[in-house]
Amino acid sequence: MARKPILVVGSSNTDMIIKLDRLPRPGETLLGGEFITAAGGKGANQAVGAARAGGRVTLIARVGRDMFGEQAVAGLVRDGINVDYVFRDKTSPSGVALIFVAKDGENIIAVASGANGRLTPAEVKKAKSVFSDASVLIMQLETPLATVQAAAELATRAGVPVILNPAPARRLPDQLLDRVSILTPNESEAELLTGIKVNSDAAAARAADKLRARGVQTVILTLGARGAFVAGDGCRQRVPGFKIKAVDTTAAGDIFNGALAVALAEERPLLSAVRFANAAAALSVTRLGAQPSAPMRDEIEQFLKAQWHE
Repeated sequence: MARKPILVVGSSNTDMIIKLDRLPRPGETLLGGEFITAAGGKGANQAVGAARAGGRVTLIARVGRDMFGEQAVAGLVRDGINVDYVFRDKTSPSGVALIFVAKDGENIIAVASGANGRLTPAEVKKAKSVFSDASVLIMQLETPLATVQAAAELATRAGVPVILNPAPARRLPDQLLDRVSILTPNESEAELLTGIKVNSDAAAARAADKLRARGVQTVILTLGARGAFVAGDGCRQRVPGFKIKAVDTTAAGDIFNGALAVALAEERPLLSAVRFANAAAALSVTRLGAQPSAPMRDEIEQFLKAQWHE
């Protein structure tokens, strides 16, 4: 178990999922598909991913005073997550994501942010005492950028490493990147931030170098089934992924980040931490839904053990 709590600042959504044979084209209506609702939101996903991977987790988020918000908080509590700093919004509804999932596991997602868009720097500062005791802070970009920057500043002052998953993709100021210990973009997010199309390990290395030149200490570029390219002090290599049959790739990146935070909080070496995170993400894509797909600690360890013996 991680000795100090993992702190997550981010979003909480309810995902409404339709399974289809394929993704619809613009203007096209497709019939079919099973309909499922599941807990989601990148912040809450990462918190659940970390909790199930063995971490003590506190989430700072904002939900509406509605059925979706109540269900989201109840689910977090079931996973043992500290929800003392999940604020209730009196006027905005809880966030909602509409997700289409194709037979091959690919998806398209639209999000109505709701209360997530009203999580403020002042609310983050109310949790100042939690920052001083945290082992690591994880964030994404489904809450206002000013709030993300305020959290990064608090963490830096407290000497807490910052993991930033720059999703959904957007341009970021150097002032924020300079406070990021580990940046975890996927290929499209790295391309937006650097202008480099990540279609090979060499391109991944170039993109990582460009991001590190802007102040990021370590870049872990997630490459789906190919694993993750790691670029930090004295380390530039790809940690391979695992061969699995994908059912739904929703939240795979979030589960990766949550598990990565746990492994780093337990002071595992970086490449070992990335392998642990790769395993958690691989297991997650074999299941439907965001938070429902997050594997438990013993599942991750058994999966890694099985891979080792193959």
